[in-house]
Amino acid sequence: MTRAAKREETGRQFSAAKVPEITLVFWVLKLLTTGMGEAMSDFMGQNSVPLAAAVGIFGLGLALWLQLRRPEYQAGFYWFAVMMVAVFGTMAADGIHDGAGIAYSVTTPLFLLVVAATFLFWYRSEGTVSIHTITTRRRETFYWIAVLGTFALGTAAGDLTAYQLKLGFWPSALLFAIVFAIPGLLWWRASLNPIIAFWGAYVLTRPLGASFADGFSKPTSGGLNVGDGTVSAIALIIFIALVTYVSFAQDRRPTRAQQA
Repeated sequence: MTRAAKREETGRQFSAAKVPEITLVFWVLKLLTTGMGEAMSDFMGQNSVPLAAAVGIFGLGLALWLQLRRPEYQAGFYWFAVMMVAVFGTMAADGIHDGAGIAYSVTTPLFLLVVAATFLFWYRSEGTVSIHTITTRRRETFYWIAVLGTFALGTAAGDLTAYQLKLGFWPSALLFAIVFAIPGLLWWRASLNPIIAFWGAYVLTRPLGASFADGFSKPTSGGLNVGDGTVSAIALIIFIALVTYVSFAQDRRPTRAQQA
């Protein structure tokens, strides 16, 4: 492929934004994938680190390859990609902490800088970071890099409060639930920029969902010791059911041609 062809492919215009509408189901699925990614990553890592790494790396690659090939938003492919980003993001944050011995108080601001830099480059390149404008390959690439960064950041932040600050999982979940609600309230009552409100809430879904998942699965820090495997299985069943519902609802919507 020539450079000109690559530039054309990178900037290719899609017929519609390749992300879902921001509804209650969107936030439920987002929170579910965060908790599921946390539990799945921990469960696989406890049983086989090489297997966990293989599933995380190759699963992420496959999911993004399938998603990027779609000409429009399709619920199954999109949420499969989000799920694998959640698994990989957890592995990346935990791997840096456990493998390199770097404290969460260091990795959390580090990932925050990565996320901030991603949004800066995205905005300088496209003039906006609104998800409603994900209509080109370049913007979609920025979007998934940002999503991956938010998952890693959220994992580190959640573990920082639960472990290093010794709040435990349930107090951490309560803390992040309160902070998660703030961008929405500011958007509703104080006219906060909707793009800032969305991304602020989006980042906070990760530590919120992961804190809840750990609260059920882990035996320490106030956890109920249900087990990572059990939590993963239950979350996966609910996830499949919701994605099936969303896909069915999407298929029943009239197309542009039918509306015309």
